[in-house]
Amino acid sequence: MKRSLLVLSLLLTTLLVQAQMSDIQVMQYVQRESKNGASQSQIATKLMQKGVTMQQLQRVRSQYEKMNGTSAVRSSGSTTDQLTADSRMRESNGAVRVDAEGNELYVQKVGTSTDADGETATVENRQKVYIPDSVNTINGKRVFGRDIFNNKALSFEPNMNIATPTSYIVGPGDKVFVDVYGGSQKSEQMEVGPDGSIVVTGYGPIHIAGLSVAAANAKIKQTLGKRYSSSKIRMTLGQTRTIMVNVMGEVMAPGTYTLSAFASVFHALYMAGGVNSLGTLRDIKVFRGGRQIASVDIYDYILNGKLSGNIRLAENDVIMVGPYQNIVDVAGNVKRPMAYEMKKNESIATLLKYAGGFTGDAYKKAVRVNRTAGEQYSVYNVNEFDMSSFRLQDGDSVTVSGNLRRYENMVEIAGAVFRPGQYSLGGNITTVKSLIEQADGLTEDAFAGRGVLHRMKEDRTRRVISLDIQGILNGTVADVPLENEDVLTIASKQEKTNERTVTIFGEVMFPATYEYADDESIEDLIIQAGGLTDAASTVKVDVSRRMIDPKATEDSPEVAQTFSFTLKDGFVVDGSKDFTLQPYDEVYVRKSPGYMPQRNVSVEGEVLFAGNYPLTRKNQRLSEVVKAAGGVTKEAYIRGARIERPMNDDEKFRLNRILQLAKVQSGAGFDANKVEQDSVYYVAIELDKALANPGSDYDVVLREGDRIIVPEFSGTVKIDGNVMYPNTASYSSGKSYKWYVRNQAGGFGMGAKKSRAFILYQNGAVKKASGAKIEPGCEIFVPSKTRSANDKISMIANLGTSLATMVTMLATVTNLIKTF
Repeated sequence: MKRSLLVLSLLLTTLLVQAQMSDIQVMQYVQRESKNGASQSQIATKLMQKGVTMQQLQRVRSQYEKMNGTSAVRSSGSTTDQLTADSRMRESNGAVRVDAEGNELYVQKVGTSTDADGETATVENRQKVYIPDSVNTINGKRVFGRDIFNNKALSFEPNMNIATPTSYIVGPGDKVFVDVYGGSQKSEQMEVGPDGSIVVTGYGPIHIAGLSVAAANAKIKQTLGKRYSSSKIRMTLGQTRTIMVNVMGEVMAPGTYTLSAFASVFHALYMAGGVNSLGTLRDIKVFRGGRQIASVDIYDYILNGKLSGNIRLAENDVIMVGPYQNIVDVAGNVKRPMAYEMKKNESIATLLKYAGGFTGDAYKKAVRVNRTAGEQYSVYNVNEFDMSSFRLQDGDSVTVSGNLRRYENMVEIAGAVFRPGQYSLGGNITTVKSLIEQADGLTEDAFAGRGVLHRMKEDRTRRVISLDIQGILNGTVADVPLENEDVLTIASKQEKTNERTVTIFGEVMFPATYEYADDESIEDLIIQAGGLTDAASTVKVDVSRRMIDPKATEDSPEVAQTFSFTLKDGFVVDGSKDFTLQPYDEVYVRKSPGYMPQRNVSVEGEVLFAGNYPLTRKNQRLSEVVKAAGGVTKEAYIRGARIERPMNDDEKFRLNRILQLAKVQSGAGFDANKVEQDSVYYVAIELDKALANPGSDYDVVLREGDRIIVPEFSGTVKIDGNVMYPNTASYSSGKSYKWYVRNQAGGFGMGAKKSRAFILYQNGAVKKASGAKIEPGCEIFVPSKTRSANDKISMIANLGTSLATMVTMLATVTNLIKTF
């Protein structure tokens, strides 16, 4: 009973440990035990005893390899190999080139190191290899094939899980599986030791190194057959060993590399970063045991898909990449114009084959060769019969020209035919008539009275032959034979018509220039222009016609004819009904003098009914609109009422003229762009007098867009300009402007121009300050004595507060200056 409880306790403990050991803990355990000196088999056994399954061991192994970034070469009996001893799938166990950062590549190279006990061991290190794009170019031209080993998608890495070739030579480091089945059941994995033997449990060592897979299989069957006479025996190859090969010569990273035993020459070159700028692709040599066993031509693989020479490598093979022999450039009309590496004695015909052959428009009878060899440059013109025998040299440049833009059997017809274009001369097309018939004849608008035939002369200039097309077609005129590159042109009536136009101006929906049409009337053109606008006058429509007199012998003072018409209902012209427009006529639809769009003004502030009001006549006055708005309220400050008026085009023009004059008088130092220009200005009014005397000069005439503003009473006075402290003060009745400056603004400032001080009233009026009455809401402004031209204009432009505008200030200051 006690023994059963002990076994149960041990089982529960094992299950608990198994449940608690994660992948990270397994990996940490392996590293810790390795540092303590435990062998790989001991570590594997202990892990199995702790309940770690084979699936978890395989997963840990994969994570370990990912963390290290490469499947490094593993020594015999490594932990990961022991942990996956039952797996028969092979993995790539050679060095891996990793594209880490764009063009920066890593290759894993082999070296040696000496430990503390003086023992030498093989180690691997990762070396960064930068492959510049210039490796693939010669003299700025890309060399065909040089980028094959710089392509990440083309690594030539061997497939490890193919059927084992029977010719594969077994060597130390290979792992083999020996399976016994039938009467006896046994499966065992063994590694070929350094002495070339495997040790079969219960039997002893069997030497198989140096034998092919087939021979090793036969030897094991023969050796174990006596013991297992009633069973079958089979040996298979498991994980292959790694080999060390040397890649030397003109490669990016020459050195010794650890590769899979299945690796080929191409994979080794890829690992070395490919050839450098001097390396050859055409004659890469492979040496084994001091004897050359293969020669690799990369072009044979790229162009023909042949892998001859790309042999499977063996331990201590040497791959030697020498310098290239000839780099030849081909340009022009070939399918793949670029530079190519040529073997010695290869011809132009071979180069053209590498370049994909001629393009369709290439001149194939001869090519041009520029040669740099020798003391001076030389050029050769090689015809098509010598291309196979002309040998190329390093630095040669071959140019393939295109065909001349000439024809040997072409005629062309253009203009008023149904199928214009180029036609083959000969057969059915030999004359002008046959060419027109081949083009499906003349169109309806063809001008058949005359055609033009352009014919090439011997010096490649053209001469013109005039033809009676109609006569040729009906047989009254002899047909004209055609020659190579003749061009027949037949004019179209429509071509001339398309150039003729008529133009309409004024009160139509879409005034523009329109294409002329025969028998077109004024009504037709108006309808084409979208019809009349509401402002159009029907009593006066003018037509201007250009003067055309081809028989005139002297200059005429008249430049155009003018016709005037009246339109009635339905656009019927009151006058000659047969009047039609002519090409280049200009039609003017006038604006009706009785048309007047609505005009509005607005009344704001202290009135009973503020809002927009229409002007019922052109000379409507201020008092009428204020009365229409119900009059002013009790809180209204009538003396401060003002009108804001938008500038019209004429006023804007005059303002710009003033600024230009100011610039002329002030010189180059004045910048008109810095002067602030408002789009509105203020009209100084006296609303109280206007209401008391309707129709008087105080009662100003309004215009569209005016804003009548009646403010509330403002009991303040603003002091601004060259004073000690610009301020806004309470209004005091009967005080002069100087009193406000001295008592409310701290006095005049340094350089103040007292004699030029002025007052801007709330209604927009401006008066000289001396002797003027101060009213509520006004502004006292004291200018400075000296200012630059720009300062003067800026002062004028910014005199007032929000009430001041550009036009009013310029006019007012000018009047003040005249008064002074």
